[in-house]
Amino acid sequence: MKNLITIVLLGITSYSFAQTNPEEQINRGVYNKLEFFINSQMTDSAYNLASDSFKKQYNLVKFTQVLQQLYPLGRVKSSDLKKIEKGVATYKMDFDNNSFEVLFATDSTLKFNTLRFSPIATSAIEDQPAVVPSAQKSIDKDDFFVDSIANAYLKQQNTQSLAIGIVKNGQSKTYFFGESAKGNQTLPTKNSIYEIGSLSKIFTAIILSNLVEEGTITLDQPISLFLPDTLKKNEDLSKITFQMLANHTSGLPRLPDNLEKVKGYSTNDPYKSYDKKALYSYLATFKNKKSPGEEYEYSNLGYAILGDIICDIYKKSYDQIVKDIICKPLDMNNTFQVLDPKRKDTFKVYNKDGQEVLSWSFDAFSAAGGLKSSLEDLLKFANAQFKMPQTPLENAMANTKLFTFFLPPDTDLGLAWHMNLLDDLTVYWHNGGTAGSSSYLALCPDKKSAVVILSNSAISVDDKGKAILDYLLHTQ
Repeated sequence: MKNLITIVLLGITSYSFAQTNPEEQINRGVYNKLEFFINSQMTDSAYNLASDSFKKQYNLVKFTQVLQQLYPLGRVKSSDLKKIEKGVATYKMDFDNNSFEVLFATDSTLKFNTLRFSPIATSAIEDQPAVVPSAQKSIDKDDFFVDSIANAYLKQQNTQSLAIGIVKNGQSKTYFFGESAKGNQTLPTKNSIYEIGSLSKIFTAIILSNLVEEGTITLDQPISLFLPDTLKKNEDLSKITFQMLANHTSGLPRLPDNLEKVKGYSTNDPYKSYDKKALYSYLATFKNKKSPGEEYEYSNLGYAILGDIICDIYKKSYDQIVKDIICKPLDMNNTFQVLDPKRKDTFKVYNKDGQEVLSWSFDAFSAAGGLKSSLEDLLKFANAQFKMPQTPLENAMANTKLFTFFLPPDTDLGLAWHMNLLDDLTVYWHNGGTAGSSSYLALCPDKKSAVVILSNSAISVDDKGKAILDYLLHTQ
């Protein structure tokens, strides 16, 4: 048969570390059904043996295209189980003149979630085509673990897609799962755009730290020095410093009480209409119910104020400041605030009920949660955190990780970053969420390891990120 191509189908994998004889029998039983359906050319029946997670990656059309390359080879003469490791079996499948190595794994529902065909070169036969090497990277324990975590997430109702990046000992890998939009049968890519929500606060904190590097401000300065005269009269604002805003100890609430009162407010896009005028209106009458600097309360409002002051100092939009100070030096080309509607890779986003919702727009709250980014950009950002500081930007990034406040029982705060000890290693992390997206970024500079997870579903990815980082720090 001329032009035989490598056939690869790899779905989301779950596995067991300890394979038992009954599990081996289950694997073989499902495999035998698949072999029967291939011999009978019953494509629909073969596809029905696949798990839901596999089907999210490979629709029936793609699956059919693969099997149609096997059907002309005739019937399967024999299949031998060569080995089974970590729940994945390796079979040798023989046709008359062609042989394949088949990787095959099943899950707890007795469905297959991993299927891969790779041609095996046979002895010289007349007209035997050259075999193209498999395009599938070698399977290792990192891939298995990340796939299992992604599989667990996507099994939840109403999840949509995942883009996962890991850095392990300074080496990066990327993984992509699900559909970029419901029903489009298209995986995300390294440049696919996601809302990153409150991960934006890390960028804002770095810009604040950069102002310190430039000598423009100090972290212990009262913010009132940089606010309009009408707000300097409010003594409660004069007691709040830049550091208090950046580590959430200012006493400001999470959100202003006039958020829903502004003209044009919509629950579908709650921050769109909240502008500088509304922010200053709130601050003019603000009365602090707490002692600044003494108590942690996560505050989007605090970062809105930081963003407003930063934009006034630089006399630029938040979007432009992020690009100039962070993105351009780090070669991050897909990080911005305002989505270009002409982008073909712009995502749709979905709430926890699986319903499509609006991507949020931001005005005064841009610095609190307005950025969009890609997996490739955030991996560049994570890797930049591992460098020994030599430039002003690198110094600014490093200084955001310095201790500023202790949050019982076990969390330290830098500027935006939350910090925890995992054994003897310091982990820096933040998460993000909007009505239709969730994100997580964590890193351990001592191990040059990090994890980035992006989803276009509001269902949280935090526990998946924590599990992957824990794995990275405890394996070689």
